[in-house]
Amino acid sequence: MAPRILVVDDEPHIRDVICFALERADLASTAARSGTEAMAAFRRGSIDLIILDIGMPGMDGLEVCRQIRKTSALPILFLSARDEEIDRVLGLEIGGDDYVTKPFSPRELVARVKAILKRSGNGAGSDRSHSTLAAGEISLDRHGRTVMFGESAIATTALEFAILDALLSRPGMVFSREQLMEAAYGAGTYVSDRTIDSHIRNIRAKFAAAGGSGVIATVHGIGFKLGGDIGRKA
Repeated sequence: MAPRILVVDDEPHIRDVICFALERADLASTAARSGTEAMAAFRRGSIDLIILDIGMPGMDGLEVCRQIRKTSALPILFLSARDEEIDRVLGLEIGGDDYVTKPFSPRELVARVKAILKRSGNGAGSDRSHSTLAAGEISLDRHGRTVMFGESAIATTALEFAILDALLSRPGMVFSREQLMEAAYGAGTYVSDRTIDSHIRNIRAKFAAAGGSGVIATVHGIGFKLGGDIGRKA
């Protein structure tokens, strides 16, 4: 069964363009005109990913994301007419998986959707390996798509999960931002360094909230690696 994408935008033309591009890529789509309609569609279920416009009247995309993140790690790709860094960072920090600026290429948008679906386990060719990765108090179950810190479950987005998977799979390796981009988004998809940095901040914050420290170390001038002293804060 084709993954189902919820397209949320108050502009009919934008909704039509995106839905047409998704259908041509063999992805099912459904549309919502507002944040309220988006929440109703989310509550009905059977959605694998949301393409969510930020600048809608009434309940905007950021608020929709905040509400969804209270109960779900459903992948969310933000759309925005603005390319201001504060919008991009805020969208990612409240739980967005990716961010695309209008005007956009439908082909690129579909490529990003497929990359997120693949990493979340809903796309064709997804890695459904049964293996579990572990380091210190962190464990990651590829089959169950879960991350644990000791006895605490860590809720991750699809791309945060992919970054942790890469780091845990080679715990002694220093990954450049470009390598983490490829691990998270797949080859041939460009995102800015700031996007990767936002995902790293989110991962650190989630582990910190569970009492964890030293999860990801920054290697200045190169990139990031799994922390060498992963444990609980004193």
